[in-house]
Amino acid sequence: MTTTATTTAATDRPLSRLPSLTGLRWVGAMLVFGFHVGTMRVIAEPDYHAVVSKVFTLGLSGVQFFFILSGFVLVWSARPGDSPVGFWRRRAAKIFPNHVVLWAAVLLLGLYWADPFNLKVALTNLFLVQAWNPTPGWFYSVNTVSWSLSCELFFYLCLPLVLPLIRRLRPWVLVTIIVAMPLLILSLWPGQLLVPEPDRWWFTQVFPLVRSLEFWMGVAAAELMVRGRWRGPNLKIATLIFVLTWVVATQWIRAELWTTLLAAAYILVIAAAAEADVRGTWSPWRSRPMRWLGEVSFAYYLVHVFVVTSVLRATDHLNGFPGWWGPAAAVGFLLLNLVLAGLLYRFVETPMMRLLGPRRRPAPQPPATTARVPRQPGPADRPASPTTPDSRATPDSRATPDSRAGTDSPAGTEAADAPART
Repeated sequence: MTTTATTTAATDRPLSRLPSLTGLRWVGAMLVFGFHVGTMRVIAEPDYHAVVSKVFTLGLSGVQFFFILSGFVLVWSARPGDSPVGFWRRRAAKIFPNHVVLWAAVLLLGLYWADPFNLKVALTNLFLVQAWNPTPGWFYSVNTVSWSLSCELFFYLCLPLVLPLIRRLRPWVLVTIIVAMPLLILSLWPGQLLVPEPDRWWFTQVFPLVRSLEFWMGVAAAELMVRGRWRGPNLKIATLIFVLTWVVATQWIRAELWTTLLAAAYILVIAAAAEADVRGTWSPWRSRPMRWLGEVSFAYYLVHVFVVTSVLRATDHLNGFPGWWGPAAAVGFLLLNLVLAGLLYRFVETPMMRLLGPRRRPAPQPPATTARVPRQPGPADRPASPTTPDSRATPDSRATPDSRAGTDSPAGTEAADAPART
């Protein structure tokens, strides 16, 4: 009896959490930060600037990573009987407090500097509907990185309505979705020629319907993982594939191709990291420091552009810092943003989620004297391959609110993110 209970507890522990996905969020945030260090010209010295720009050329894909991760985590953490209203309320409690704080800070500093003010633009940004407007100056407005939250909000509205259908799809359909989404992203590059010239960038890079393709990739992969039907490389091999893809894409691949290749590489890494947590195998992303960095990554993403642009403007270094001051400033911005993100997470994000988010009922736990039994395959799963209790995820093994990977932007995500591909 004691042996069985001990085995059950050991099995439940790795199955109930996906801490590696929390740690991976920090990687996505750093990709975006490095990209913006280059595009905002923090470093004036051409040689140093060229190195940063080269290394983080694809850093804007960090938002793509957040969107995929957001879909994956939200499906993994979904529970039977969870109402759409409860889901929407939790998502709003996650993203709006930090967003409103940054929205107010940007506008107040803009008033101090006597910047032009457009009430309609400010209100569309406040309510996160700006990504639907292709007008220049609207979708990138106020705290510019919040355009991705506008996309995430659309994803959140759709997921509870679509998830019952996802649950009924056969595994081969889910695999088809994962394969088809990158191909659809690829088709948008020639397809954008049908869009009037001023709106092409908005259509491919900002339009929520288009950006949802990445989110649904994560949704389909997570549903396969929940059913124990995911078949992919382990974390070491998936990481190697990602690194090779990144190097090749940086050196030789055109933009319309690397967005497709990186989407595929990201889904492999995310699923492999999740599987490592489910199986309790090695992962470098689940250490306590990485989990903390992942937890503050949403706040980091929201503050970093505002902080960098404000300091550059206040110090009259809009063309960057000269010489070694440039790299030193980049490191300084990283640390300053990290401190501010930690404060936001501690004093705004966490308490407001507790205050505004509805309480979730604890996930059902198996009896202490019985071993966990995998869910029996349903019609959508047949024919099911043989699996063992310790090698597949089950509905009961999804994460609890205090232990699951953070989501939403990139969300994260959540995946909240920064001007993806800007």
